[in-house]
Amino acid sequence: MAFVKDMLRMWAHSWKRFISIAMITLLGVAVLTGIYAGCRDAFRSTDRFFDAQGLHDVQVLSTAGLSNGDIAALRKVNGVAKVQAERSQEVTFDLDGRKSATMQEIGTNGIDQPYLQEGRMPKKAGEIAVTRKFIRDSGKRIGSRLTVTPESASSDTSDTNDTNGADGTNETNGTDEAPSFPTKLTIVGVVLDPQNLSNPDGYSAMTSFRSTATTDYTFFAPSDGVTGTLYTSATLLVKGAAAESTFDESYENTVKQVTDRIDGTVKTDRQKARRQELLDAGNKKIADARAEADKKFADAQSQIDANRQQFNQQVDQIVSMQAGAAAAGAAANGTNAGAAAAAGATTPQLDETTRETMRETIIAASPELTQAKQQLDQAQSQLNEQKASTEQTLKTKENELKTSIPQVRWYVQDRQSLGGFSALKSDLDSIQSLGNAFPIVFLLVAVMMSLTAMARMVEEDRSLIGTYVGLGYGRLAVASRYLLFALLACLIGGGLGLIAGFLGIPAFLLVVLQGMYVMPGLRLEYDWLYGSLGIALFVVGVLAATIYACVQEMRQTPASLLRPKAPRAGSRILLERIRPVWNRMGFLGKVTARNIFRFKSRLIMTVGGVAGCTALIVCGLAINDTVADLGIKQYRDIYQYDLMVVSDDSDASAMRTKVVSDGRVTSSLDVRIESGDLTVAGSGDGDSGKASSSGSESIQLVAVPEKHLSDLGEMVTLQPVSSGILGTSGVGKTGSLKLDDDGVIVAQSAASALGVKAGSKVRLTNGDGVQATAKVSAVNRNLIGSDVYVSETYYAKLFDSKDAKNTKNSKSSEDSEALTWNAMLAKLSGSDTSQTDYAESLEEDSSVMKAVSCAHMADSFKFDLMGAVVALIVALAGGLALVVLFTLANTNVSERVREMATLKVLGFFDREVHHYVNREMMILTVMGVILGLPLGRLVGGMLTMALNMPSLYFEVEVKPLSYVIAAVATMAFALLVQLFVNPVLDRIDPISSLKSVE
Repeated sequence: MAFVKDMLRMWAHSWKRFISIAMITLLGVAVLTGIYAGCRDAFRSTDRFFDAQGLHDVQVLSTAGLSNGDIAALRKVNGVAKVQAERSQEVTFDLDGRKSATMQEIGTNGIDQPYLQEGRMPKKAGEIAVTRKFIRDSGKRIGSRLTVTPESASSDTSDTNDTNGADGTNETNGTDEAPSFPTKLTIVGVVLDPQNLSNPDGYSAMTSFRSTATTDYTFFAPSDGVTGTLYTSATLLVKGAAAESTFDESYENTVKQVTDRIDGTVKTDRQKARRQELLDAGNKKIADARAEADKKFADAQSQIDANRQQFNQQVDQIVSMQAGAAAAGAAANGTNAGAAAAAGATTPQLDETTRETMRETIIAASPELTQAKQQLDQAQSQLNEQKASTEQTLKTKENELKTSIPQVRWYVQDRQSLGGFSALKSDLDSIQSLGNAFPIVFLLVAVMMSLTAMARMVEEDRSLIGTYVGLGYGRLAVASRYLLFALLACLIGGGLGLIAGFLGIPAFLLVVLQGMYVMPGLRLEYDWLYGSLGIALFVVGVLAATIYACVQEMRQTPASLLRPKAPRAGSRILLERIRPVWNRMGFLGKVTARNIFRFKSRLIMTVGGVAGCTALIVCGLAINDTVADLGIKQYRDIYQYDLMVVSDDSDASAMRTKVVSDGRVTSSLDVRIESGDLTVAGSGDGDSGKASSSGSESIQLVAVPEKHLSDLGEMVTLQPVSSGILGTSGVGKTGSLKLDDDGVIVAQSAASALGVKAGSKVRLTNGDGVQATAKVSAVNRNLIGSDVYVSETYYAKLFDSKDAKNTKNSKSSEDSEALTWNAMLAKLSGSDTSQTDYAESLEEDSSVMKAVSCAHMADSFKFDLMGAVVALIVALAGGLALVVLFTLANTNVSERVREMATLKVLGFFDREVHHYVNREMMILTVMGVILGLPLGRLVGGMLTMALNMPSLYFEVEVKPLSYVIAAVATMAFALLVQLFVNPVLDRIDPISSLKSVE
């Protein structure tokens, strides 16, 4: 019992060490669990929401729309739980300029159901539900009316991601009709689109650099009033996918099995069948047109034949009359009057030649008959010509039918193709990667500080330990005094850390997340396994340090432990050998130098602890500086152009004319821009030139005219980069990179994520979905977006563009226009504000699909979530620095109580004692700061390398101010700790402290 009482008394006496270990554990567990828990809560709530709304696992699009046969084929695929055929239509309306929206039919099979936020769901024709973004932008409310205009097929975008691509088949498909929606609309509800969770009311709504929709808005309408049997897409739910978390690899594998089956057989068969349907429909229309023409020609021929018969009868009657009159005259001149009478009663019989001669004579003698005959002949001739012309036209259409109907292509996409989904996933993944890295530093610091504190604690009880061992207590029982002390501190600190980690930090993160995304049903959850493992990790680390400290003392005999520990032998330090410096130092300065460098363990622990905390602060500020400079570096340094304008292929000429005629352009470059994919499959080696990782990245494929390849460097800064270490990369000289016909230039943001380098082989998918294997000639410095630059000739070689072949040697401007240059990169005159206003005005033009001002992008680029997490990490790192300095300062004082008492006996005033002790701590702190600043840069580089986010490359940047802030903050913490240490120094009693330990 006395042993236990003494142990409790010892614990109470060491309350400062207890608090230090508990606080370090609290901070470490909070960092380890907090960021993880916040991301996990967001992942789980979003996954529940997706399951509740039936967000599709797979979406199938087609360039020719989908028919009932396609839907039936998808239902038969093994692993498909549900299939929902969807109809949509793009419309335009006037809202402070021309705006576009997608009219989306609300599915009847429970897939992609909008989440009702206000009002009710539409049920009747003409009723719609809109998103909150539309309500905010338009100022309309429930009950407001709206009139929309369907976009014509001629103005539809040629982007393969456009789900309204079926409109173009109306002319050749006589059986299926494209979807059509009512145009007089009434708003009855406000909903959240499960495919896009972006928060329109959040603080980042106007500064997001990701585009998550192809049109401005989405309107949801019921099936009532929607016509058309052609579907724009088919959405599928996969069996077993709902049981998996949508953000886990197991979910991706489950869905991939179904997409592979669709790609393997159904896709190819239905593409051929659908094209054959279009061919059959075209042939049927031609056959129907031929039958209708034949009927019309037959009717016309019958009319002509009837008229000609009537004409012939009239002429024949005249011929008969004249022949009869001639016969009567001849008989009258005869002798037999009776014979004459008989001759006048009958028509004489004429041979055919005589009759034909008389017909021609009669027609020629009568102008009316002549005109009638000419009209009949002319009508017959025209009819014959029309028949020949129609037959020739129909034969031509038959011959052109196969070439006029392109190959049908299917696009099988999963949730990764949804902009809102991929943006949320990449944001959370990046934050989670930081949450996985920082606790390692906290754990190392916790172990170091625990070793320092517990080693001093055991050393203070050296004689007591010897007494207990001499009395027969086992070494394990004696060591349990300190092990239980450390364990209790870890458990209490860890328990508080779990509260902060599963409640405080997630609540903060989710507030920031909800400013960017709408996540209904969000709630905080506790993970028993992860929380227990988090505490166990720090318990093991701290106990290991405690065991090491105990073993170091208890391996001695009781007799040795009962004697005071011999003081360290005096020795010279390196500074003493530098006579010019040492001889000019004062007495206290020499004492300070000896105290700092003679006690190596104290030096290492203090400098290492301070350096680690300073490095964490620098690391957090480095990430903040890196993110803050992304927009400026990309849109002012890398992109040299001021404006990018994109149009539909059919409006490309009108767009260029519009931009040039405005007189704002000082120089420009026509290019072709397509949305595509860059894929790296398998793992190759350096000899084969294959990339060493695998994956896929959405890219912006930029084709450059052959005659203007050299002009690309004037619009985009071309700098080759090579992979570096610790967040660095080797950047070549500006202008040393040239685009040629031997390969493509890949943006650094895409190359870094996929492990692509110069010489790698990648698979490119262009805007039409055509895939080709391309060689990477170079990797270009690029931070935002994933651009891939390709020459016109190499584009033709890759994608077999027959119209674009041999353009390299073509001499006429007409030949060089084989590809449709649907975009323009331009440098503008005027200020940044005027350039932004001009880009906004261009978007209102009907020929412009998108206009982007680099000045606006540079000023508006923000990454709020990363900034919030960095602020959290810096705050926690600052707290850790404060605890570390407090622990080291108190340990330093406890080790030197007799020394401080001696100084007081010698006549040192309290302030002089403060200065004597604090000067050593400040020097050690400065040394730790000096070491921690570059260490923070290295750690920041490693962490930013781990942040492989879609379309982003973090080029590590640490501003001088960040180094100053980190150094000043650490020094401020050291000064703050002095306020706690000075009273301890004042309470040292010289008499009791100098009593003999015997």
